Amino acid sequence: MRILLARHGETPWNAEGRYQGQVDIPLSEVGLAQARALGERLREVRIDRAVASPLSRATRTAQLALGEARAAQLGFDDGLKEIGHGDWEGLLASEIAARDPERLRAWREAPDSVLMPGPGGESLQQVLDRAWPAFARAAAGLGANETLLVVAHDAVNRVLLARVLGIPLARLWTFRQAPTTLNLLEGDGVEALDVVRLNDCSHHTALFGEAVHRAL
Repeated sequence: MRILLARHGETPWNAEGRYQGQVDIPLSEVGLAQARALGERLREVRIDRAVASPLSRATRTAQLALGEARAAQLGFDDGLKEIGHGDWEGLLASEIAARDPERLRAWREAPDSVLMPGPGGESLQQVLDRAWPAFARAAAGLGANETLLVVAHDAVNRVLLARVLGIPLARLWTFRQAPTTLNLLEGDGVEALDVVRLNDCSHHTALFGEAVHRAL
């Protein structure tokens, strides 16, 4: 099986560096252009199945990536929603640094140790515990020569990739997930996947052009 794991396009909160979790922020004009570029890149690629997070930024990215002819393939799974940032939702890193400096330091240095504060706040392990079953459901029964497109979010992609790569969640910041990036995974099943491509965003960004994320 082949799995194309993509992230949604840029939103206004991404551009501003605001922490964005389960608040439903739509794509910006830049994000829409990125999603259209992804669609052009995938136009001739065989896609047999597609599943996305129901948050609108992921849904719209998936729709544009698939194009009208393949729109009916798209399904949704709540397990693919972004991490719940709780009280951090919508805040800049500078605002969090003033309000919750120790947790922010831990998030940057030992992210696996952090439970996001307030109602709806999640840990990375909690995200993995719901996202991996959703990922497995999406891939269930996929044929050896079939391709699945999954469109999700930064933290979701990272925990899934960490599981595939066999690295601890503490090492989550050792790779990036750009807007509308593609990760190509291949194998005989979800428990036997190889990472063939990681954070491939060449459809909209030059080799050395990706900006460093200011917020997850």
